[in-house]
Amino acid sequence: MCADEIQTGFGRTGKMMGVDWEDVRPDILVMGKAISGGMLPVSGCVADDFIMKNIGPGDHGSTFGGNPLAMATSLAAVKTLVEEGMVENAARLGPILMAELKKINSPLIKEVRGRGLFIGVEVKQGKDVAVNGVDYTKILAKHGLLTKANYNTILKLTPPLVIKESEIFKAVEIFKAATKDLEAMNEKLLNNKN
Repeated sequence: MCADEIQTGFGRTGKMMGVDWEDVRPDILVMGKAISGGMLPVSGCVADDFIMKNIGPGDHGSTFGGNPLAMATSLAAVKTLVEEGMVENAARLGPILMAELKKINSPLIKEVRGRGLFIGVEVKQGKDVAVNGVDYTKILAKHGLLTKANYNTILKLTPPLVIKESEIFKAVEIFKAATKDLEAMNEKLLNNKN
């Protein structure tokens, strides 16, 4: 079994690795992004001996492999992640953010889901909906909150693992205001269609 922890690893879900939520142990674990604290592009792969012992000299290559600066940066980033309790912060604040977002009563929000500080807000689709997740991200950006839309329908929220509870509530207030703007945009677009 191979676990892809490129986005979910290093505390994002409220556990060190996303797979830690399940009762499984992967044979191969792929990691990246957060391993260097965002300072350098670093990725990695760890695997059990029964896999690694089948890879001999010349069987595997890497364009940037063995970069001492990247390894030192990654070591410091992971050490800081652990020492400063960022994983625990994600585990504590993620559910608060999700619960507050679920309180936003909008006919345009289909679902809020996630783990830790890895949250998705899904925008409904259908004949009564003329807006999408990209519209939502643009409105949120105008209000000062950066998000990313996946598949035009899902907003991906990945706040910094050092976020404070007061910042969570500020983000929720921005979400509330942006949701009202999204609803107004939807109504205007639907009226223009008719």
